Amino acid sequence: MRGNRKGWRRAGGRRDDGPVAEQGELGFGGLLRRLRDDAGLTQEELAEAAQVSQRAVSDLERGINRTARKDTAVLLADALNLAEPVRALFVAAARGRAPAAGVLAALQRQAQAASWAAAGSVHGFPAALTSFIGRAEPLRGVAGLLSDHRLVTVTGPGGAGKTRLAAQVARQVAGRFADGAWLAELAPVADPAQVAAAVAAALGVREQPGLPAAEALARALARQQLLLVLDNCEHVIGAAAALCAGLLAACDDVRVLATSREPLRVAGEARYRLASLALPDLDDLAEAARAEAVALFADRARDADALFTLDDQTAPAVARLVTRLDGMPLAIELAAAQVEALGVTGLLGRLDERLALLAGGDRLAPSRQRSLAATVAWSYQLLDEAERRVFRAVSVFPAGFTLEGAEAVAGEAAGPAVLRLVDCSLLTPPRDGPDGRSRYSMLETLRGYGAGRLAETGEHDQAAAALAGYALGVAEEAAAGLQTRTGEREAARWLDAEDATMRQVLAWAMGHDPEVALRLAIALGWWWFLRGRLAGQRPLLAEVTGYAEVGSDQWCAAQFLFAWAAEFSADMAGALEHFTALRDAVAGRPPSSALADALAGRSYALRDLGQIPEAAEDARRALAVAREVGYPFGEVVALLDLALAAAAVGDVGDAVRLARQAGQVPGDVPVSITRTCSVWLTEVLIQADDFAAAERVCADGLAASRDAGDMVNLPTLLARLALLELRAGRAEDAAAHMREALQLALRTGFWFAVYLDYCGQLCAATGRQAEAVTLWAAYAALLPREEDWPGDSRLRQEPLGAARRVLGPGRARAAEERGAAMGWATAAEYALMLTGPSPGPQQPQAPGPGLGKLSARERELVTLVAQGATNAQIAAQLFISVRTVGSHLDRIRHKTGCRRRADLTRLALTAGLV
Repeated sequence: MRGNRKGWRRAGGRRDDGPVAEQGELGFGGLLRRLRDDAGLTQEELAEAAQVSQRAVSDLERGINRTARKDTAVLLADALNLAEPVRALFVAAARGRAPAAGVLAALQRQAQAASWAAAGSVHGFPAALTSFIGRAEPLRGVAGLLSDHRLVTVTGPGGAGKTRLAAQVARQVAGRFADGAWLAELAPVADPAQVAAAVAAALGVREQPGLPAAEALARALARQQLLLVLDNCEHVIGAAAALCAGLLAACDDVRVLATSREPLRVAGEARYRLASLALPDLDDLAEAARAEAVALFADRARDADALFTLDDQTAPAVARLVTRLDGMPLAIELAAAQVEALGVTGLLGRLDERLALLAGGDRLAPSRQRSLAATVAWSYQLLDEAERRVFRAVSVFPAGFTLEGAEAVAGEAAGPAVLRLVDCSLLTPPRDGPDGRSRYSMLETLRGYGAGRLAETGEHDQAAAALAGYALGVAEEAAAGLQTRTGEREAARWLDAEDATMRQVLAWAMGHDPEVALRLAIALGWWWFLRGRLAGQRPLLAEVTGYAEVGSDQWCAAQFLFAWAAEFSADMAGALEHFTALRDAVAGRPPSSALADALAGRSYALRDLGQIPEAAEDARRALAVAREVGYPFGEVVALLDLALAAAAVGDVGDAVRLARQAGQVPGDVPVSITRTCSVWLTEVLIQADDFAAAERVCADGLAASRDAGDMVNLPTLLARLALLELRAGRAEDAAAHMREALQLALRTGFWFAVYLDYCGQLCAATGRQAEAVTLWAAYAALLPREEDWPGDSRLRQEPLGAARRVLGPGRARAAEERGAAMGWATAAEYALMLTGPSPGPQQPQAPGPGLGKLSARERELVTLVAQGATNAQIAAQLFISVRTVGSHLDRIRHKTGCRRRADLTRLALTAGLV
């Protein structure tokens, strides 16, 4: 967002009278008035800036005119300095095609994103609720190691402060990385096989058909320059090490900062063993307050007791106390939490008793481990029995939990105990999750202690079963919400926030309660689809499907998901087999929704396999069954299948009719399927040359996808809108939307070759014939299983022929050879480069910044980077060491200002090196 947004944000990130309060009654007039006020403009000033009449502004704000012409809306958006995507939503709202409240919601998200970016480009790190005390030397040491090594592991015992140090280092060094620092928390991941998927989810990387999660992650990160922080690796140490080794080999601009109780033992790893906090000199108590351990105690004690002061009376006792605790941060914080109730002297006495007991139990344990264990045990013993029982029970949660969750596993009276645990620093204060619900959390050391006590008391199985029941209730309630037009977004965000709990419960249930595992997988299926994660659940779905009797309702639901997981894994033959098994299991019964699902799924798979007549026949049968049993979702899917089959054989009139019918089926169908209808109706309208109707449908679908955060349909709709704007002569708008589509696809790792086709259309329309021919040649070479639609091919033929004629045989052939030689990464960067600001006829390229300063060898390295080679591959090809390659690239970056490999690729493309 550009310009003055007076009063838009305060400390909590929301305007005092935030947009949510007005969503029910806000129309476009109210929206315009709100934005004008936020910009600090009068009606007269806005009218002058927009070059419209003051009467026009006044009539819109008073609701006399409820909509505006598009040209007026564009002028107003420009005068208000609205940036994409808010600008596009504002124009749509002005024309009555998008809700005004959605513009304010997008504006708030944009402001929040800008705030996060300004805070140092850190992603996923929770806000620090307490000050960071001491640790100046470890901060310098770890930051220094990250300058020289691509993998740094901070090791140390639980409670030493590894997580807090890593977060502080990440904030300090994030500016070194063009794409910032990202946190992936591994503590909630119980299954080592899920480590790569959990990291991909944390970074927003989508699963890709037929590609393991680790490879999809490496492909997405290969073009980025970032710091990946892997926290709490010790319980999945092998999987974490394997992932790091793979990423470091494939992603030369990625560095990893890991925390673990033991090293990862990966080649090239630098290790930093985190020591305790600096302790005071007991022979010089006058200087005690300067010691890190004392400073930490004093700071946390003031949090517990605002009247606490470090003076001549308390300082000696605090110095002895923190020394007895061996300077362990967690132990110090737990002790400080009790200062108001016991005083420093009382704390010291109680701890001395506990330490004496512990010393007699395990004399071989290091003293700092004994001190931490004693402090945790002592804090636990200070609780009453009801509070101890709640502490034990909530340790079963793998990550943050709501108060309702705590009551589900620890009893309805758990609320007061949870608040007491926060006061004692045994739980962290609540933070808002992605769904807006407040969640408490427990440090990993404390969770481990609680789990041990839970096992000792024989309560673990009961707590795990209670957690499974809670998770199943959440999942099934959210699943119902996902199927409604009004509840989808809230339900999806709820499951986003409970992801770690769902993973743990699924793993537990598959070994202890197959019925819960089956129901939970079915409930989560639609959320997996929305988040692009269904393909990765294929092995799990294969197992849980076997828990049900073949042909039962639960078996049919699981088999349906299993078949679609195969389809999204690019295994069309497997998908056809699984849909056929579903069809055969219910074929001898009365018509049912399961039969409609099976036939519609078979139709989709058959079409992907090129068997169009068979696909159309199954779609017709699916439609008949769905209508007979009153199954709106099945009717929509069957109609879309028929539309796609018609389009595949060139019957675009029938395709449009069927796609329109799909979007008009009455009944409560999942809102996500209505967005899918928008995608395919837009596509067939383009095939039918009805570009005006296609643009209307596409704009509506795009606004809905933005509002829902639908990463499945959003990039596709953006690309379609770009093509339509190009047909309407709006090349600049087309380029902006195409660029956004490309950026989303590259960031999430989910890419479609058709984007190259549309970028070719953009270049041809803006007089860049050589670039258009190059992109179309790359498209032809890289086209995967998705078909080249007849309409797309037809739209391309005329501009392709014209471009070849303008270029002449020699230049056309050179452009085609250039495109055909491009790999995915190079073609993607090329397309992204060509959608930059102000696309116009290509001018002769001047050398890029600093390019003329590069030696022949350095140009060769830039070329190899642009071709997708890793440092190791470059070293092997040029017969030099990997370290030498890195040194060369560091010099190249310094000379050119290119930080990412993606930047070097664009430099090479600009200079014609590739």
